Amino acid sequence: MDALPPVSGADLAATPASVIALIQWQGRQIAQLQREVAELKARLDKDSTNSSTPPSAAHPHAKPAPTKPRSKRRRGGQPGHPKAERALIPVEDCQAVVPCLPIACRRCGRALHGTDPEPLQHQVWELPEIQPHVTEYQRHRLVCDCGCSTCGELPTGVPSGQAGPRLIAFSGLLMACFRQSKRRAAQFLGTILNQPASAAWMVILQNRCADAVQPAYEELVQRLPNEAILNIDESPTKEGPSKAWVWTFVADTVTVFACRTSRAGDVLDDLLGKDFGGTIHCDRAKMYWRFGRLQWCWAHLKRDIQALIDAPCHTKKRLGHGLMRQTKELFGLWKRVRDGTIARSTFRQRMQPIREKVQWLLLGGYFNALTRGFCKELWEHREYLWTFVEVEGVEPTNNAAERALRHAVIWRKLSFGTQSPAGSRFVERMLTVIETARRSGRNAFAWLTEAVRAYFCREVAPPLVASPRSAPTW
Repeated sequence: MDALPPVSGADLAATPASVIALIQWQGRQIAQLQREVAELKARLDKDSTNSSTPPSAAHPHAKPAPTKPRSKRRRGGQPGHPKAERALIPVEDCQAVVPCLPIACRRCGRALHGTDPEPLQHQVWELPEIQPHVTEYQRHRLVCDCGCSTCGELPTGVPSGQAGPRLIAFSGLLMACFRQSKRRAAQFLGTILNQPASAAWMVILQNRCADAVQPAYEELVQRLPNEAILNIDESPTKEGPSKAWVWTFVADTVTVFACRTSRAGDVLDDLLGKDFGGTIHCDRAKMYWRFGRLQWCWAHLKRDIQALIDAPCHTKKRLGHGLMRQTKELFGLWKRVRDGTIARSTFRQRMQPIREKVQWLLLGGYFNALTRGFCKELWEHREYLWTFVEVEGVEPTNNAAERALRHAVIWRKLSFGTQSPAGSRFVERMLTVIETARRSGRNAFAWLTEAVRAYFCREVAPPLVASPRSAPTW
């Protein structure tokens, strides 16, 4: 920008007062526009590192600048690394054994006889030709001497439709766990499994799978009000033309998903009850404030602190740098707690000066007009920042809920939500089964098959996790 031309005192004295007032008004307008331009530029610079924008919303190619120089090593395994290969199975477990005997000597050509007691083993894995297993039930209709006809009943546990428990369970996982659309799932069944299917039939299988899982899902929901610590998060989705949200509740051994058309506190009241006495780990959304003990996520707070550092205002930058130094020290200490290199008593003692410094910075920002908007709720609810210091089992970040919600977010991006409440029930129940089974080390397909079989037999499905409560009844 060019420098201002010099103006002499005589020129100023000769300038009319109205022109000076106009110039002063224009100066104020320019200053206002400069502030607005700076704010707009700051908004353009927002990303998942300095705002509440989730990383999934960023473009796949929008990579952050590297913080360390690129390694000179080539990609892939490095020289001397442990070799990873498929272990050979016992020869008696192979479906076929083909001996490969040499006929003649590779040097002189003489005929060779006998066998090698320790031949080199080369095992080739192949998929068998997949054909559906079809069972026909012939219901005979017999006529009595009185003229009344009676038809034979299907055996107990035989479904009224054409899909058995394993097929229903597989189809449900194909759509929920492996995120295939109805048409793609039907195409997979027809192309790979030789099972004729259509998109409409996949909807029927989806609903039956959801009905089979319902008792186990409700049992897990009933456990939530009694949990000591819950990590909670939510993400927007669609249910038909309406807005909806996928909620996730992560406990020690249970993960529950719920699809609701509301993001208000009534969802929490419905699932947790108004008198929930445990600790909730969450972001700073106000629907959680009705509960007594919270832990606000420091990962969210760190991104907001980075936004202060990136702001053009020097006052905000100074506050941001001060809070970021304390945040890095906090995470450094917490990493040592997780590694077991320091005891929790030592951790609490060393956290005290960090806690005091953070609160002193927030108090200073609270009385500054430029930073009051950021510091107000943090200062007034500062006890929500330090629950993880006092309560064992609570972490400073809400990563447990965000990791669980990641699969639901990917599903939503691929499917664009559900088309009906029935679809939402299928999604929440299947995501709950998949994530809870993963955390408990269970095979989701095996459990789901047994749950569908029990549903057809009107029996109680096997428990998904150990529970002190009595099993649910039909």
